[in-house]
Amino acid sequence: MHLSPEEQLAILTRGTERLISPDQLLRQLHSATTKKQPLRVKMGVDPTAPDIHLGHCVGLLKLRQFQDLGHTAVLIIGDFTASIGDPSGRNTTRPTLSRDTILANAHTYQEQAFKILRRDQTEVVWNGTWFNNMTAHTLLELLSRRSVSQILQREDFKSRLESHHPLALHEICYPLLQGWDSVMVKADVEIGGSDQLFNLLIGRDLQEQCHQPPQTIITLPLLEGTDGVHKMSKSLGNTISVNDPPKEMFGRVMSIPDPLTSRWSEILFAETPDPSLHPMEAKKRLAQKIITLFHSASAAQQAREEFERIFSLHQLPTDIPSLTPPTPLPLTKLLVHIHAAPSNSEARRLILAGAVSINQQKITDPTTTPDYSTPFILRCGKRFFAQIQPPPHPPK
Repeated sequence: MHLSPEEQLAILTRGTERLISPDQLLRQLHSATTKKQPLRVKMGVDPTAPDIHLGHCVGLLKLRQFQDLGHTAVLIIGDFTASIGDPSGRNTTRPTLSRDTILANAHTYQEQAFKILRRDQTEVVWNGTWFNNMTAHTLLELLSRRSVSQILQREDFKSRLESHHPLALHEICYPLLQGWDSVMVKADVEIGGSDQLFNLLIGRDLQEQCHQPPQTIITLPLLEGTDGVHKMSKSLGNTISVNDPPKEMFGRVMSIPDPLTSRWSEILFAETPDPSLHPMEAKKRLAQKIITLFHSASAAQQAREEFERIFSLHQLPTDIPSLTPPTPLPLTKLLVHIHAAPSNSEARRLILAGAVSINQQKITDPTTTPDYSTPFILRCGKRFFAQIQPPPHPPK
């Protein structure tokens, strides 16, 4: 894509929250164009879980924008820093992961990241390459580059201390370790979430101390989960993972609150939905775009048609919550679990009375266990609707 530096800057700043600084990035783009030398754009991920969800993809999509403009993505796999776990936004210390778990997670992270990134324009670097070989003397020298009072200026560290939540010494080291990654890969630009700003600034400062040009910093908004309230997080069950089946993806997108449609479109794709579209149609188009990104356009179209067959043709509500039981529960227990009935006996009574249906099919046998292989629509009475997602675990 042959665009002027000014045109590139206009694209790269879309959907960002903070840029330090636009003038510096423009100079870097001019230099890259003149010297025909692509920028090195860094993003780090700690493989603390096996799946990547849409929240992780915000940064990956920005990296892909840089790649589309001819630049190089430097993906840091934090196999060393994952043993600490990024403390950003947390009020508790992360549990320590085994080396085997970290390596297994890292493998799936890379596979999923390349659903977005171009392999031929990506450098994958493991930060254990330098940290595992660091002597105690070298580590102490790194830590001496910042005072404790400077590190404790970080808002989440301050709040943990003020609220008497534990703050371990290894967590305080984390910003310096992340910053040192930037020195080691000679990053021109670093991308991170808005909660990463302190760490990114540390990297910029360390580069200057090591007589490197300081990296430009781009922070991106944090993506709310499907509940529309909390940051997307696996622990909260409000995620859409990149490996989710198309039908499940479509259903989860359709379950988000209407105001989230515009925000997701802006954060993920730097687009604003057509205001003339009905909110339902805007959400369907967003769902198709997300599925096309991770699967294919045909899979997205099939998921839409299936959704419309179940939902739209029967004029069901458009704000149906998406719920995931822990295991494939019998129907009576499922009704209690999702608070559609207060007890097993009441659930049984509702089923016998013909007040419960699955995908518009009335269920009258209280011993029924639904088919959990694909999402389904559960109705109880006149007003209770839920989209039931496949459980994450098999029954014990």
